[in-house]
Amino acid sequence: MTQRTGVVALTSAELAAWRGMLRVHASLLRTLDAELVAANGITLRSYEVLLYLGDAPRARLRMTDLSASVLLSASGVSRLVDRLERDDLVRRERCTEDARGYWAVLTAAGRKKLAEARPTHLAGVRRLFLAHFGERDLRELAVFWERLLPGASDTRPEGRPARSAV
Repeated sequence: MTQRTGVVALTSAELAAWRGMLRVHASLLRTLDAELVAANGITLRSYEVLLYLGDAPRARLRMTDLSASVLLSASGVSRLVDRLERDDLVRRERCTEDARGYWAVLTAAGRKKLAEARPTHLAGVRRLFLAHFGERDLRELAVFWERLLPGASDTRPEGRPARSAV
């Protein structure tokens, strides 16, 4: 461990773990995105929005809740929903309880696109990530994620029972 100006450098094991996580994450997202675009004409981010909406009660979420679910800023999710609206996959509805708020609602075309893209996404997740681990490894990974971010491994959107296929 070297020290410069009071900062302790990462050990080689720490650096390998950190860089490995960053590289694997970036590579997985890039590959899954490319596969979804090539096979289904939809980005991974768009698929994720459709997935959260498909899992939500009445196939709709407040824009603020959708933003938190897909880990995008309010403006980022708004731009993404704009594109999905243009493709008739999602529509916005004014929130009657709060005139300032909007719901993002999955359309019939959005539900169809989600169903078409799901096999591509699941196959990619299994091939690129899950196939490299046994059941015990996966349970252990979930424990690690929880250690870093409680709730990170929760498979239930807003406390609902987990779906069998993500």
